[in-house]
Amino acid sequence: MRNVQITMSLTQQLLNLSQPGQLAQALHVVLVLTLLALCPTMLVMTTCFTRILVVLAFLRQALGSPSIPPNMVLIPLALMLTVLSMGPVLDDVYSHALQPALDGKLSPLQAYGAAARPLRAFMLGNTQQKDILILARAARLGPFQSLEEIPLRLLVPAFALSELRTAFRMGFTLFLTFLVVDLIVAGVLAALGLFMLPPMSISLPLKLLLFVLVDGWALLCGSLIRSVHCP
Repeated sequence: MRNVQITMSLTQQLLNLSQPGQLAQALHVVLVLTLLALCPTMLVMTTCFTRILVVLAFLRQALGSPSIPPNMVLIPLALMLTVLSMGPVLDDVYSHALQPALDGKLSPLQAYGAAARPLRAFMLGNTQQKDILILARAARLGPFQSLEEIPLRLLVPAFALSELRTAFRMGFTLFLTFLVVDLIVAGVLAALGLFMLPPMSISLPLKLLLFVLVDGWALLCGSLIRSVHCP
């Protein structure tokens, strides 16, 4: 008897959703929840967060301290640097998409379109053309007469590839700088005959001292912010 009551209750709810107003409201809620679930992916794939986090991770490896600073420090730092470097773009998204949507002036789909325009311009300004061409050729898309014709499903992965390439170039520069210190320390220890002394035990304090003396954190964060081109 109880199962019958539950079945009748579910049937009644489905009948209520079949009405136009109820169905539209339910779809509205589903769409909002879907956009909220995609927020972490959008943060990684459509902003400079990937570039900044990868470079900070490279710095940690180049210094020879794989766990210091910890991830709970690097990830919030990368997030704050992303917000700082993309300030104009995020302000545009907030004023033209998020705030009108919260005020009920725009539907979720309209807010999505308004938010995509400044993000699209930002990604186009930071994406290398060869990445777009390679992915378009692989996916058999195009040719495109203008940049506005490039679909987001092509622009987003091309932007991610460009961000990774830029991050690896900056990471290589960091590794090369600290590699010189490692080679000098290893050569000096070999010349002194101290083969049993691990070079890392000497080079790590020297690299940390050099990084602090040149104010490395400020230089690196400033370089990361300047490397991001905002329209």
